[in-house]
Amino acid sequence: MADTLLEVSNIETYYGPIMAIRGVSFTVPRGAIVTILGANGAGKTTILRTVSGVMDPQKGTVAFDGRPIHGLDPDKVARRGLAHVPEGREVFPLLTVRENLRMGADARRDAAGIAADLEAVYEYFPVLRARAEQRAGSLSGGEQQMLAISRALMARPTMMLLDEPSLGLAPRLVKEIFEIIGRINRERGVTVLLVEQNANMALHVAHYGYVLEVGRIVMEDTCERLLEKEDIKEFYLGVKDASIRGTRRWKRKKTWR
Repeated sequence: MADTLLEVSNIETYYGPIMAIRGVSFTVPRGAIVTILGANGAGKTTILRTVSGVMDPQKGTVAFDGRPIHGLDPDKVARRGLAHVPEGREVFPLLTVRENLRMGADARRDAAGIAADLEAVYEYFPVLRARAEQRAGSLSGGEQQMLAISRALMARPTMMLLDEPSLGLAPRLVKEIFEIIGRINRERGVTVLLVEQNANMALHVAHYGYVLEVGRIVMEDTCERLLEKEDIKEFYLGVKDASIRGTRRWKRKKTWR
């Protein structure tokens, strides 16, 4: 059996009187990339906010690495090793790229490790090295997304929550971002929970997927099998009665299974 890193059990989360998440349960194995697919308003972002402590569930539990984290403040959840990259990037616009990256390592005291991780993120995203002394607010949308992911990596997380990393980006940058997500998972062993509307990209980089509709999980399977389901092809990939086999671009890490 795979080693479960994140276990979400029967959570219900509300916005005021409105239930956004309805009894959602799922697991994320250590070392895996798991994706949650769904239309706008399905509740994907609410799940990530509930896991990271931004929102509290009214019912249910969230356990990370065998310990309950529901009800903890976001900073305490982050210190447990869970980094949340929210939709919209949320970089510090008046700080430089380097200062933003240093903020990601604010809770760390290992100077040599911080320096090594700074070099590592520059290798993943060379443009950030070139923009190191530039204010983050002046970066393009794609560069800000790279910075947001890199800032999260500077905390040396066990797991990353990525909320719509492709939102608003040109197709070339989307491909680059997803290739780096795959590399981070393979090379650094970082577990990833990915919320993404670009189902094609998400299913090609992830190992396992859940489909969310109106706050409920209605389907789950390996991404290989989801890619072959007619409902997924038609409603999420825009393909009807056509095979998309043979389109996989990334190697997948198998050791978590």
